[in-house]
Amino acid sequence: MLLDVSSNFLLYLQTNLTVVTEFLLLGFQSSQLLRNILFLLFLSVFVATICGNLLIITLVSTTKNLYTPMYFFISQLSISDILLSTNIVPNLLHILLNNGGTVSFIGCMTQIYFFISTDAFECLLLAVMSYDRYVAICNPLRYSSIMTNRFCVISIIISWLMGNVFSFIVTIISSKLNFCGSNIIDHLFCDLVPLLELSSSDAFFVHLEIFVLAVPSVMVPTSIILMSYIYIVISVIRIPSSTGRQKAFSTCSSHLIVVSIFYWTIFGVYVIPKREQTMKREQTWVSSKILSLLYTVFTPFINPIIYSLRNKDIKKAVQQTLHKHISRNEH
Repeated sequence: MLLDVSSNFLLYLQTNLTVVTEFLLLGFQSSQLLRNILFLLFLSVFVATICGNLLIITLVSTTKNLYTPMYFFISQLSISDILLSTNIVPNLLHILLNNGGTVSFIGCMTQIYFFISTDAFECLLLAVMSYDRYVAICNPLRYSSIMTNRFCVISIIISWLMGNVFSFIVTIISSKLNFCGSNIIDHLFCDLVPLLELSSSDAFFVHLEIFVLAVPSVMVPTSIILMSYIYIVISVIRIPSSTGRQKAFSTCSSHLIVVSIFYWTIFGVYVIPKREQTMKREQTWVSSKILSLLYTVFTPFINPIIYSLRNKDIKKAVQQTLHKHISRNEH
């Protein structure tokens, strides 16, 4: 009798709780012409992203004038942008060419892991960079004693470790969910939100655990950024001359633009859709896909442009590098 009950239970699991071994990513369900245009666009942006960020890393590594904490942090941002792009874009290009694509369960979890770890690291890094700008503007006399090489390296190591630990725990939690229904993800890549909606498990406790984990890796850095810029604005306002205020603000303007783009896109993807209950689901997902493209494809492309166009030192380093290269070719 007990044996029959056990066999019936196993049969129930096999028929009703089918283990999902792969997911189908729909991408953009559109005409072949539009997908070809998007493929060429994203391929061009991807190549430019890799080249631009590699240029930043190379310049910071080889130019003595750029051996400062700020440029060290910028080079780390470039590394993060390269990792994010290589994690998302190649598979996205494959999906565009084939009007959708399958990804294994392990492959999906791997993509989620690297996606969350780079995003969490960037959030922590932007907080460290805001603290660097705070010290430079509000306490310039002690800048060299506070922002030491040791402090910079340790802060980056801690940021990478925290980002990876947070991502590892979230990925493990996600991998334990039950997927016994549809395996179709109406998105461009394996993201946490559509994956949770696809799960047949009760996602309440998963959301709660992720929220608790997000406190040290997202909310604390966000608070540091806000407090840093409050003190920066107060210090800039107190500067008597308009030239001095403009010069002080220009030192953190690039960072402020990057922070604004990062948080605006993240907020647009993970907060606004939750409030759009009256909108059609299809419209919500289309807007979510477009916003996802902004911070996974275009933000890593824009970041080096912002820092190179608005930074005299990097402009000068690029000009010197080009001049040396041209001089060598002439001789």
